[in-house]
Amino acid sequence: MIRPPLLKKGDTVAIVSTARKVSAEDLQPGIDRLNSWGMKVETGKNLFASLNQFAGTDEQRTADFQEALDNPDVKIIWFARGGYGTVRIIDNIDWSGFKKNPKWLIGYSDVTVIHSHVHRHCGIETLHAPMIFTMKKISNAVSQSLEDALFAKPLKYSFPENFYSEMNRIGEAKGQLIGGNLSILYSMLGSQTDIDTKGKILFLEDIDEYLYHIDRMMMALKRAGKLDELAGLIVGGMTDMKDNKVRFNKTAEEIIGEAVAGYSFPVLYGFPAGHTPDNRALIFGREVTMKVDGDSEIIFSNE
Repeated sequence: MIRPPLLKKGDTVAIVSTARKVSAEDLQPGIDRLNSWGMKVETGKNLFASLNQFAGTDEQRTADFQEALDNPDVKIIWFARGGYGTVRIIDNIDWSGFKKNPKWLIGYSDVTVIHSHVHRHCGIETLHAPMIFTMKKISNAVSQSLEDALFAKPLKYSFPENFYSEMNRIGEAKGQLIGGNLSILYSMLGSQTDIDTKGKILFLEDIDEYLYHIDRMMMALKRAGKLDELAGLIVGGMTDMKDNKVRFNKTAEEIIGEAVAGYSFPVLYGFPAGHTPDNRALIFGREVTMKVDGDSEIIFSNE
């Protein structure tokens, strides 16, 4: 995988929204943090446009993203927020300039569409991490993980006491890290943006889903062969899950565990990433070593 260039103070960050609308007030704390890192911040021309729930029309959102991709002075494109809408514009993007001039693309949730498309069609690393909208409430640990990832410091996570350790499947694996939001990955099955999981380590997270939907989505991944040749699985935040009056009677983690019970790859639950204030940076496309035992580790290659 191609790694975007190392960052330095004074580099330009472009903020765009490919999905839900935002306000200047929503983004100011995140912009203040970027300024504190010595970054130069530019905003898309249509960033504060509004059309129903979207940050402007499909054409406006496409134009902002395309302009940032094609601008050689922009070193990072940091997505303003998620929601829904990126899938409506992904097939209208021209990636030719981005392939010649790679830059960091940063976000999570609905931005999973972009992570997956870039992983499959461009072969360039991306960063699964907080968006500008959520930067106001990140912890020091999350901030440090972002700096480590962006400025090429060693990135490693250790979990001597993992909340879901009794569910972890012990083992060790090495492979490129991919994945993101389970609902988005499920929605892209069979499309041009579908992920390739062969030999990879898959990360999954989700929010505000009914538990039977989690089961449905895991069954779909399984039936599509997405679990057959995985090297490993990392399960992040499964936040604010819902149940019906007739209860499904399993947690999201138990549902995932049941879906992968027939495989032998290592599984780590409770990784601090996803729709949670403790949303640590993950470099998608980077080779990682995954060790799951009493003291679990996720180690990102720096070569």
